[in-house]
Amino acid sequence: MIRHMDLGGTAAERTKSLSSFIRKGEITLGGYKKAKIYGRLNCATGKRMKVEHRVFFRDEADAVSHGYRPCGHCMREKYKEWKTKAAGASACLK
Repeated sequence: MIRHMDLGGTAAERTKSLSSFIRKGEITLGGYKKAKIYGRLNCATGKRMKVEHRVFFRDEADAVSHGYRPCGHCMREKYKEWKTKAAGASACLK
């Protein structure tokens, strides 16, 4: 997981670093650290979040290993799968 602040000190440095990581394929997903949600980099919902709450991931496995769940907007099918598993897990606890 790469936090936005780990990319550089100034906005220009962060933009340059982020673009480089994306071009190299080192970042493929973005996340919202307050709600622990990950999604595609071009997600309209994700683009509205504040810069200080953004994190970035190499892939889904990286996001899931950090406890993040799929975005219900840009990753609808993955979200439905996650929701079904979460509902099943909570039913087992009762």
